[in-house]
Amino acid sequence: MRTVLSKFPHLRQDFFASIVVFLVALPLCVGVAVASGVPAELGLVTGIVGGLVTGLLPGSTFQVSGPAAGLTVLVFEAVREFGAGTLGLIVLGVGLLQIAMGVARIGRWFRAISVSVVEGMLCGIGLVLIAGQLYTTAGLKAPETGFGKIAGLPGAFADAFGDRTALTSLALGAGAIVVIVLWSKLPRWVRTVPGALAAVVLATVVTQVFGLKVATVEVEGLLGVVQLPGADAFGHLGTPAVWGTIIAFTLIASAESMFSAAAVDRLHDGPRTRYNQEMIAQGTGNAVCGLLGALPMTAVIVRSSANVVAGGRTKASRVLHGVWLLLFAAALPSALALIPVPALAGILVHAGWKLIPFRELAEMWREHKGEALILVVTAGSIVAVNMFEGVLIGLALSVAKTAWEASHVRLEVIDKGTGPVTAYLSGNATFLRLPKILDSLESLPQDRPVELDLTGLHHLDHACRTALESWAGRHSAAGTEPVKLTRLTTAA
Repeated sequence: MRTVLSKFPHLRQDFFASIVVFLVALPLCVGVAVASGVPAELGLVTGIVGGLVTGLLPGSTFQVSGPAAGLTVLVFEAVREFGAGTLGLIVLGVGLLQIAMGVARIGRWFRAISVSVVEGMLCGIGLVLIAGQLYTTAGLKAPETGFGKIAGLPGAFADAFGDRTALTSLALGAGAIVVIVLWSKLPRWVRTVPGALAAVVLATVVTQVFGLKVATVEVEGLLGVVQLPGADAFGHLGTPAVWGTIIAFTLIASAESMFSAAAVDRLHDGPRTRYNQEMIAQGTGNAVCGLLGALPMTAVIVRSSANVVAGGRTKASRVLHGVWLLLFAAALPSALALIPVPALAGILVHAGWKLIPFRELAEMWREHKGEALILVVTAGSIVAVNMFEGVLIGLALSVAKTAWEASHVRLEVIDKGTGPVTAYLSGNATFLRLPKILDSLESLPQDRPVELDLTGLHHLDHACRTALESWAGRHSAAGTEPVKLTRLTTAA
């Protein structure tokens, strides 16, 4: 024992941290899988790969990877549109793209994505996730679209309150949410058991003791759900929608992992994340998950922070959590069949609520109303249209806002009543501001000398340069000195 401890001096801390992470990960792995419309075991497979494969690779010491609530909506839509057999191919494509991005050393660039777009993406996911899982807590079938899910909630609750079975299911899901919320207020020694796990265990006990007629998790066995992508799946590669889904998965999974890395690095004083290596590690894990037909993975902030708080010191803690998931899936698969689905739905409703950035939105509105607007539009677009197009709309708005702000230009006119009129342009003169610039210049007197000084400009694009030269050539009236143009020799 002493020999082992001398080789692995932090084994004791890592062992106990891995138990905590396992207890946090277990209900989430199962819940995300069920909500995604695939067998519960596939969520465990992704968690196992996240521990045993991604956990061993370089990149981050403390990040823990597995199936994430943030991808649930997109996975559900992909399974519904292309079938569960194509999911593995999509995840494999995501993994290969992430590996390529890591090799190309662009992993760090994902941190440059506008925070408002990322927060809006998570907000939109959270809203759709909450709406969809509220139907599940009541044992009802959810509409297919995000807007339909939200719009149909009043009618769904009216139906549930008129149906005793649905009301029982709804009460069980609501009870799971209450347990999670109240669990955080209990003494610290009690909170050693994660609130989500406590909610699942209590809901399972209540269901069995009182013989409640609610849906429970369907179990097929670990080996029964693992399957390689077949020929039919590869036939979908000719469909543009599949490639759009792969790109959407890649964008969202990579952004969530990189943002998680930045957040986790703020929680500890240990080794910093190497973003390109972490991107390769995430891609390798997703490639393996794809080959096994499992769910996509991301680094998950809840599990990662639990690892740090529980005292994890090395990669051993996240690897061991994968070992415990594997042992559970192999030795106790029948235990999954006892878990009531409404309780898992309640856990995901709570997870979706935490994805909505209430505090960040309030701060943005006070300090940067434009960024707050991008957040709201991105979230609304995801709900109204779909995930991929909603994120693209948010990115387009962010780029447009940046371009608009970068084109700020100031025109200062000095007219002393006699002599030449002097006009100073400063800032960035681009085509976006050209109409305003020309309107101001054309209002200058044509019967007096005019001097246009461009030396205060940081940038002058070709469109503005051409337009200003044209204006200078035709502005002055006959008999008046032509406009004197002090050129910007370093303009682009």
